[in-house]
Amino acid sequence: MTLANLFSEELLDKLSSADSVAVLTGAGISAESGVPTFRGEEGLWKKFHPEELATVEAFMRNPNLVWEWYRHRRELLSTVRPNPGHRALAELEERYRDFTLITQNIDGLHRKAGSRRVLELHGDIRRNRCMACGQGYQDIDLPREPSAPLCRCGGKIRPDVVWFGESLPEKTLEEAFAASARCQVFFSVGTSAVIYPAASLPVVALQGGAYVVEINIEPTPLSPQVDQFIRKPSGEALPLLVEALDHYEGRATEAGTKDHRAREYHHGPGGRYA
Repeated sequence: MTLANLFSEELLDKLSSADSVAVLTGAGISAESGVPTFRGEEGLWKKFHPEELATVEAFMRNPNLVWEWYRHRRELLSTVRPNPGHRALAELEERYRDFTLITQNIDGLHRKAGSRRVLELHGDIRRNRCMACGQGYQDIDLPREPSAPLCRCGGKIRPDVVWFGESLPEKTLEEAFAASARCQVFFSVGTSAVIYPAASLPVVALQGGAYVVEINIEPTPLSPQVDQFIRKPSGEALPLLVEALDHYEGRATEAGTKDHRAREYHHGPGGRYA
């Protein structure tokens, strides 16, 4: 498939003139980097489902077990690198005055790729916080011990992620809805579009008049509603989009230069016939 028929002229035109762009990413873009799903693992963790470990109740019942599971997950993620899709989104961010990347992923790959304006709906697995006083800790600041660490205040330190049964961070969610409502172009990338409230964001963008594009390897419930559905892995589609936009804007610049020269030839620099 060529660039000419992968992306519509309308999409490239809107991206070329847009001031505000929002992107929602889900597990699909991380899967292309080889991020494990943590289901069906071998060894100790094969006996557990994430729903049995990623809850406040599980942590309070056995904090050492939950902490060791998250340490295991962090070690696996330490070898994972951003893919071309992550890097293409970081490159797109540089083009726009108002660019917001909203992600459901907790792996931190968008920031590793260079994205700066990132809203992490479910937190970041590398961050931690005290359950008592709220003090934040980076994973590298904590002792490498099998037991769950304690804060200076004596409270238990937990991963700074959203567990089952917990609400998404209110301020982050408000910013995500605001970005979706004001954007002119919205991308839904690698997400199933069935987990709420994140699944509401592209609908909010549509209601606000945005041009909405879905990039996924298979259709979702959102697909019939969007302006363009691109059935392709994001690691392939997004770099091609950057390339197509470069080509489109270069062509438009060239056309504008030719038009300017033609006017000068016929009318002279002052706007009248020379």
